[in-house]
Formats: sequence, C-alpha cells, structure tokens
Amino acid sequence: MSRNNNDRLGQGPDHADPPIQEMTNKFDPLNFVAPTEFVELPSRGLGYSENHPLHKQETIEIKYMTAKDEDILTSQTLLKKGLAIERFLDNVILDKRIKAADLFVGDRNAIIIAARVSGYGAEYETKVTCPACAEKSSLVFDLKNTTVTETSLDSDLDISMVEGGNFQTTVPFSKFKIVFRLLKGTDENYLAKLTSNKRKGKLNESLVSDQFKRMIVSIEGHSDREIVNRFVDNMPTLDSRHLRACYKMVNPNVRVIENYACPSCGFEDGMEVPFGADFFWPDR
Repeated sequence: MSRNNNDRLGQGPDHADPPIQEMTNKFDPLNFVAPTEFVELPSRGLGYSENHPLHKQETIEIKYMTAKDEDILTSQTLLKKGLAIERFLDNVILDKRIKAADLFVGDRNAIIIAARVSGYGAEYETKVTCPACAEKSSLVFDLKNTTVTETSLDSDLDISMVEGGNFQTTVPFSKFKIVFRLLKGTDENYLAKLTSNKRKGKLNESLVSDQFKRMIVSIEGHSDREIVNRFVDNMPTLDSRHLRACYKMVNPNVRVIENYACPSCGFEDGMEVPFGADFFWPDR
C-alpha cells in the first residue's frame, strides 16, 4: 500500500509540525561553519603538565580567520591595552579549555603564523632593517617555509627533564643545580609590559635578567623568589652563558627565514621574519 506525502514525511495526524526555529537551523543555507586546520606544535606537547589539554599532544586545532577575528585585531580598545593578539588567539583556538596565555611561546608563534596564512595568504611583505648599514628595504617571506626546532636534552650541557615539565642543569662556575621552565604567553606579556614601563620611566632595561627571573624555578632546591632574584642579579657570566645555551636547546620554536641581500651595502644573510605591526594588519 502506498503512503501519502504526509505519512512519508512523518507529518500525519499523529505528528506535530517541527518548531519553525528548528527548521530554520536545519535548512538555513547561511548556517556556515568556519573551516579548521591542525597546527603542528613545536613542543610536541612536551613540557606541559599532565592535566594540561596539550600534554603530549603534537597538534592543536584552530579555526580559519573570520571577520570577527578582524574585528578583534582592529579594536582600538584591545590594541591600546595590548590584548588584541591574546583575544585573537583565544578566539581561533577550538578547544576552549586551552588559553593562549598558557601556551609556550614557540607554540604560540606556530599558531600565529598558521592563522595569518589562513587570513591573508602565505606571502608576507614587510620592511626589514639591514644589520650592517641600518638601511630599510622590503623583503617577502613565505610563511609556509617554516623551520621547526624541537626540545633537545643535550648531555654535553647536562640538561635533564624533571617533574612538572621543567628542566635541570648544573651551572659551571657556581656548581648550583638550577631548575628552569619554558616561558609561556603570560611571561611574554609580563616581560613586554615590564620593558615598556622601564622605558617610560627612563630606567635601565634588563631583559636578560628579567627573563632569568621568570624562567628559574629553583636554585639548589630553593624556590623563594628573593633568593632566585638575588642570585640572578649576581650571576657569574659563565653561569649566565650556560643557562642561556640550555634554554636555547630546550626551547621549541618555529622560524621563517628568507635569504636577504641589502640593496644598499650588499650585506647578505638569512633574515628571520619579524612579527611587526603589519603582520596582522597588512593594509596599514
């Protein structure tokens, strides 16, 4: 026996019409979902605590840039507060348990580059300054031509990984065992603000020492910040150089480097992409 249209569509006398809103959501041709992509993390999830969503995860899923993201990046309020990039990153990261401020700097850089490519393409033309003669010229970077540096536990530098995703080394002059950690977005923002305040107050900048004070967790088991800060302020150069080398070795990052030839003086070298003011604002 054939069934009439109402029966086939489940709209017989015993079936109520679906709510108008439900039909609208189901059949709305403009109900568009932004595409996503997986970004490889330079850290490969190494260094995040066990309760962090990215612990031992090699990728993170992000949304392609949208008009809403451009609104965030052009918000004068957020720009003045220095929060535009932070809000933008939080918006494109799909897993809302993950906050941009809690990501390692290298992982943040990977997301920033991938998001920029999704919004404006892989070609990035910007002004660079020649290291030899200080002449400014244009250089085009291919943002898909990335070099990833992963964490390396170099035995020659006596680096080992300890609990909490931290690292340990023994500095050569003082012979102290120092536990240190990778810097995150919160540290990057803090250091940028601290440097800005020192400039405004016409104080001497101390970026290297300030970084040490943020990254050192403990010295010979002492984690008191006063003890750590006092050691940093009096750290022998041999120890400072060793600690910087250790951090460079374990710090995961992504870099974009292009061959550069200065049109003014002929200087040639590899130039690393600068995250300048036009990185997300190419029309400025």
